[in-house]
Parts: sequence; structure tokens; C-alpha cells
Amino acid sequence: MVSDLGRGVGELKKFRTRVDAVLAELESGDGGKTKVAAEQVTRGSFGVGLPLAEAEGFYEEYNRVHKALVTLSKSLGDQIELLTIGVHGADVGYDNVEEAQRARFHEIRARLDRERDEAIERERAQQEPAQPAHPRQDAKTGTKDLR
Repeated sequence: MVSDLGRGVGELKKFRTRVDAVLAELESGDGGKTKVAAEQVTRGSFGVGLPLAEAEGFYEEYNRVHKALVTLSKSLGDQIELLTIGVHGADVGYDNVEEAQRARFHEIRARLDRERDEAIERERAQQEPAQPAHPRQDAKTGTKDLR
């Protein structure tokens, strides 16, 4: 059992090394989170005061996609940090992991869980038809319409 864990940790370390290399390359390029977060398109880029619906739509879509990419990049970084701490804990034993790293592990996990739950709730809210705040009452018959 211990030798299986050792081999598993070794493979995770190799995987982490490969992932770290890819991330270092990505971060140093145009797809890095620093550069992605710094890229901004302002409404003024499309001309100030021009009533161009297509430009407004493009601006809104660009900002939506940009925000999603920044969020994805941060989430990926958090997940890799979480896995890195987990692999280290599997390697040296949980009791030998520094208290700060254990706290960081739990902080990241809690945040990722919360973000996942919020995303699920947003998805559900978009799929469910909106319900009126109060049932309508027909003026003639007095019956309630519970649409």
C-alpha cells in the first residue's frame, strides 16, 4: 500500500512538473493572467456618442468573455495550488505539512466550493421561468392566476 502511494505521489509530482512548465510558458505569453487581466477595451474605443448597436453589443460581449477568462485563469491557478499542497501532504504526511499550508488548502477548497455552488445556482436561475412576486387576481371572477 505504501509503495503504491509512493508511486502515485511520484507520478503526481511528474505531472505537476509538466503542468508547471506549461503554466510558466502560458503566463509569460499573451495568455497569462496578468496580461489577460490588463487588456481592457473601453467604450470610447468604438467612438464616443455614436449610436452603433453592433459596437455596443461587441463591447458588452468582449467584457463578458474577458471577465470569464480572468475568472477561469484564477480558478485554474487555485486548483493547481490546491493539488500542489495535496500532493505535498501525500508525500510528507498531513501532520508534516505546515499549518499555513493546511489553512491555505482549506481556504482555497472552501472558496472553490462556494464559487461552484454559486455557479450552479446561477445556472438554475437562468433555466427556471421567472415567477411573479404576487399571484394575480381576476377582477371579474375573483379567482387567482398563479402563473
